[in-house]
Amino acid sequence: MKLQRKHINAFPGQFYRCKKGDNLNIKDKYNNLIDYLKSMDSLVVAFSGGVDSSFLLKAAKDALGERMVAFTMASPYHLQWEIQEAVELAEKIGVRQVIKKEGIILPEIRNNPPDRCYLCKKSLFTEILKFAGEQGFKCVADGTNADDTEDYRPGMKALKELNIKSPLLETGFTKEDIRTISREIGLSTWSKPAYACLLSRIPYGQEIRISDLRKIEKAELYILSLGFKTVRVRLHGGMARIEVSAEEREKLLNSELLDKMAENMRNFGFQYATLDLQGYRMGSLNEGL
Repeated sequence: MKLQRKHINAFPGQFYRCKKGDNLNIKDKYNNLIDYLKSMDSLVVAFSGGVDSSFLLKAAKDALGERMVAFTMASPYHLQWEIQEAVELAEKIGVRQVIKKEGIILPEIRNNPPDRCYLCKKSLFTEILKFAGEQGFKCVADGTNADDTEDYRPGMKALKELNIKSPLLETGFTKEDIRTISREIGLSTWSKPAYACLLSRIPYGQEIRISDLRKIEKAELYILSLGFKTVRVRLHGGMARIEVSAEEREKLLNSELLDKMAENMRNFGFQYATLDLQGYRMGSLNEGL
């Protein structure tokens, strides 16, 4: 089923909130989302350039036109190349974008506490709410989806406390739904691998250094350049634990490639590099909690 522009307003009837697992087809879900966004009147979208926030941004633009804006935080915790992609995508969609640059690590998360995500989200969305209030926007929204409830995500507590809206969660969108419709409406992010804040690469309790974040980013970008689609480089002291998707592990069974990777990982500043035999899984550092 090819979604067309007419589907935005095609669903008759009153909007209602639906949950993951509700028996609605993709078109109905999409129209529910548009109706929900229209009910907000004006909106600031927390926009990272990832799969979820890009889809939400496009839907918000279709629903609200000029009564919405993208807010992007450019902090040491974020992949620098993904911030640039977010700038390019916002321009392509035709959305006004505000970029907030932050060059320091928040003192309260310097030692990477287990509630780091909560503290970071609280700070970020307090900043966005301040901007929204000053500019006259009624709501602030993020790209949390229905699948995000299945992992340890203390940041969701901050969203609830600050009354941040999560339209994709509220209308029952799974990651698969988001990718499907993103492809149909021509968003380049439909096949983009999931990325996360760079702080998710560092074990809880380990001090966060900007220099470590940059070498993690360089290492991941290098491994991606080798043709891997999903990569995480988790930092354990001076050691890098490399995760690739389960389907891509076989590519690593090549002595010449491993020697080349080991040399480059040393050049990036890692004393040792090791491969995680299980491969990538979301939030693997949460396993120690």
